[in-house]
Amino acid sequence: MKSIFFTFIICFIRFCASAQLLSVEDCYKAARQNYPLVQQLELISKSTGYSIENAAKGYLPQINVNGQISYQTDVTKVPLQLPGMNIPEMDKGQYRIFAEANQILYDGGAIKLQQKLGKVNGAIEAQKLEVELYKLEERINQLFFGVLFITEQLQQNDLIKKDIQLGIDKANIAVANGSGLKSSVSMLKAELLKVEQRGIEQRYSRKGFLDMLSLFINKTLPENIKLLKPDMKLLKPEAEPLAFAQIRRPELKLYDEHLSGLDEQERSIGVKNRPKFSAFLQGGIGKPALNMLSTGTEPFAIGGLKMSWPLSGLYTLKKEKAIVDVNRKSIGLQKETFLLNTNIQLKQQHAELEKLRELTASDEEIIALRASVKKVSAVQLENGAINTSDYLRDVNAEDQARQIRLLHEIQLIIAEYNIQNTTGIKY
Repeated sequence: MKSIFFTFIICFIRFCASAQLLSVEDCYKAARQNYPLVQQLELISKSTGYSIENAAKGYLPQINVNGQISYQTDVTKVPLQLPGMNIPEMDKGQYRIFAEANQILYDGGAIKLQQKLGKVNGAIEAQKLEVELYKLEERINQLFFGVLFITEQLQQNDLIKKDIQLGIDKANIAVANGSGLKSSVSMLKAELLKVEQRGIEQRYSRKGFLDMLSLFINKTLPENIKLLKPDMKLLKPEAEPLAFAQIRRPELKLYDEHLSGLDEQERSIGVKNRPKFSAFLQGGIGKPALNMLSTGTEPFAIGGLKMSWPLSGLYTLKKEKAIVDVNRKSIGLQKETFLLNTNIQLKQQHAELEKLRELTASDEEIIALRASVKKVSAVQLENGAINTSDYLRDVNAEDQARQIRLLHEIQLIIAEYNIQNTTGIKY
């Protein structure tokens, strides 16, 4: 006995090790990793990094090379004639080529602000993508729970086939005893074939759902894979207040990122109106160079400090800040609208959850009553007290009750996950 027991344990362990199990959370993770759009997150990150690095280059000396060749119809002349002195006359053909380097000394914080804006814009784009990726979970739920429901329907099919086969056996006994008709056996066999056809349809429907799910998670899913049925945590009344806790949807973070962008935009209004100081250095050759009376090509250099203060921006300062404030209020209204709609949807989902909880509470009682009626019908069929149609009616009534229970159970789990998806809170 001990050897048989240990053999059974070893076989069971090997079976569990070889069985492929898949949870809906596994599907979320795999779908996110394999969804093509997720690759854009890396592109956004790289683009943001490049923008920040490019903005930082503003602290380096800015070098420009300039050149000019010109010919003019007249030049400045000195209206003097001194004995023994030849005053040179400027050449009408002139050229100059030089390099100029400018080094920012104080830019009013423009470069730092540009870097912050680059980060904020990158965060906004990344969060927009997160909002799109979050919608994946709803599509995964439809496929995963669809497979789960059909799987349980197939198991229920096996049970009803056993009931019909039991009826066939009892009908054969009644025929052998002379109390039944062969047509009753044929009717039961036809019903058995009908149930088997339904099973074929369900298996192909299940395969179709699995194929679509496998595309999302980029993994081949065999037909014998076992999907883990989630625990229905929200069935406990004490867990309900958690669903009305703070909503943590990615859309809310997107609104916050937009507000951060407006904050930086408001700062930029003040920054662009501040004075800016820089040092400059020019060096090159020209004809003439710095001495306008020189007629030859000469090198030259000049350096110094520059200051610029764009005062014209003060004309529009007030209105620009007003525009930012309007945009900020607009985003605030969008956020409030989103929260209102989400809470309305959440209350509807909780009402649906409560309804399904009450329905499932009575499903077991209905199934028990239908099962007892079917059991009596099986005995009556064997004794010839009822015909095959009566027996099939009771068998189908119990099957329908079980199918409804399966539907309610899956709907209850879906209702829980819908609440999780609506709130963004994972239990």
